[in-house]
Amino acid sequence: MTVSDTSPAGSDDGRPAPSPAFTPLPPDPAAYDTERSAAARARGLAAPYIPGGRDPDQTRAETEDRRYLKLLVIMVIIIILAGFVLGFLAALTGLTGLVGDPG
Repeated sequence: MTVSDTSPAGSDDGRPAPSPAFTPLPPDPAAYDTERSAAARARGLAAPYIPGGRDPDQTRAETEDRRYLKLLVIMVIIIILAGFVLGFLAALTGLTGLVGDPG
């Protein structure tokens, strides 16, 4: 240990010094060979943390995503068609004078 590691003011790089009551967890040898750890090492990361993760029920999540995608496409189609229908009805009823059409 160096003097900067135990100083109460912190280290030279501006990080606070670790608490004396802090004890790091021992490494987990079983977690070393996990897919996430291997991917983190391949990216050169110091820790095996990669944001994200596996969904415990992937098939249900994919089914829900497909349902929401279908709903989104239907809503976009309805919004576009509603614009055409309302424009057509406005033209039939003579409301085009409200939008500045001189005809």
